[in-house]
Order: sequence, then structure tokens, then C-alpha cells
Amino acid sequence: MRIKIINIMVICLSLVFCASAQKKLEDQRVEDPVHQYNMGLFYLNNNQVEEAVKYFNKALTLKPNYDLALCGLGLANSMKGDLRESMKYFQKCLQVNPALTEAHNYLGVVYQEMGFIDKAEEEFKKVFLDKNYHSKELAFYNLSRLYFSQERFKKALDYAQLSTKENIRFAMGYNLQGLIHERLENLPQAIKSYERALGIAKNEVNFSYNLAIALFKNGEFTRAKDIFEKISLTVTDPDMREKINQYLNVINKK
Repeated sequence: MRIKIINIMVICLSLVFCASAQKKLEDQRVEDPVHQYNMGLFYLNNNQVEEAVKYFNKALTLKPNYDLALCGLGLANSMKGDLRESMKYFQKCLQVNPALTEAHNYLGVVYQEMGFIDKAEEEFKKVFLDKNYHSKELAFYNLSRLYFSQERFKKALDYAQLSTKENIRFAMGYNLQGLIHERLENLPQAIKSYERALGIAKNEVNFSYNLAIALFKNGEFTRAKDIFEKISLTVTDPDMREKINQYLNVINKK
């Protein structure tokens, strides 16, 4: 009996110790700006933007001018559609840490969306200067999109090709190449580019949709019809669904 009582006491003491240690750990986390930032990133990655903002702000309360938290708030505001507020946070982040290359890339995207094309181009080009930056394909892609929007198609194609040279599994880069080839009226190459994108991202509806349109324009109606009918089962966007129906009606009349 005595042994059992001692064992129970030991177990109880262990539980008290564990609970105390856990509380101490939680208290430390509450006061840890890195932990608060990581929590914000977790919620941001799960599209819980308002919750993410709370944690990023808490991180800044604990560590004023925390560059990563400022960058996080820039991302959160861009996801909310508040581009002007997003721009302010990215600018402040880069004032604190001009070497945070990712923030240059994000700021470039915001500038482009706001119509500040020259500023966007400048930010994207800053990304290339960082030899240690491991996602240069994103900057190449963003710069290609910028030139595409200006209808500078040959220059856009150069940067889109650089994006897939940097990362041969970069499906968005191949899809963009397809769009550019279409505008250059090179349909066979556009089709190859879309097929390359779909070889990497097989279930991406937008890539399939682009491929079907290129096939339609190239007179390959049977293949186009097969793809349109397949993706029509999963498309949720009403405008895309309407356009698919229009293409199918034209094909069925041929």
C-alpha cells in the first residue's frame, strides 16, 4: 500500500512539474516576437488574415521595427485588397532591412497592381542582385508579367523563359510563355508551353482552359472539345463557365 501511495505521489508531482513547465513555456512564447510572427505566418498561410494580423502586431509590440512582422503585415493587407496599406508596410520593412529580398519582390507586385510600373520594375530588378536569393524565378515571372501588360511581348518572353530556366518545375512560367506565344501568333509553341505547364500541374483548371483555347484557335477542335467538357465539370467561375459553353456551341456546329 505504501509503495502504491508513493507511486501516486510521484505521478502527481510529475504532473505538477509538467504543468508548471508547460505554463512557463507558454509564458515565454507570449513574450517571444519570433513565436508571435510564426503564429501570424501560420494563420496567413491558412487564409485567416485577421488572426494573422493580430499576431504580427503583437510581434511588433514586443520588437518594434521587426522586419519580418512588417513584411507579414504587408502581405496580409495585400490579401485584404488594401494595396496602399500593404505598400506602406513593405516600404517600412525595407527601411529597416533593405536586404530582405522577398520584400522587394512583394513590393514590386503591389506597385504593379497600383499602376506604378517603373517602380515595380525597379523592385523586381533589385531581386536579381541578391546572389543568395533562391526564388529568382518569381522575380523573372513578375517582370515578364509587367512587360506582358505593356504588350512588350518579346521582352516578356525572355523573362518568362528565364523563370523556367531558373526552375524547370515552375508551371506558372510555362503558362505565361503560352500566353505570350499566343499574342505573338505562334500557336504551336503556345500549345507546347501549356502542355508543359499541365505536365507539372495536371489539375490546374486555368492551364487546361488556356490550352483548350489555343487548340481551338489552331483548328484542333476535337482536342479542344475534350478539354472544355472535362473542365466544365469542375469550373466554379460563372464567366469561365459561360465562355466554355460558347466555345462548345461553336465546336458542335462545325
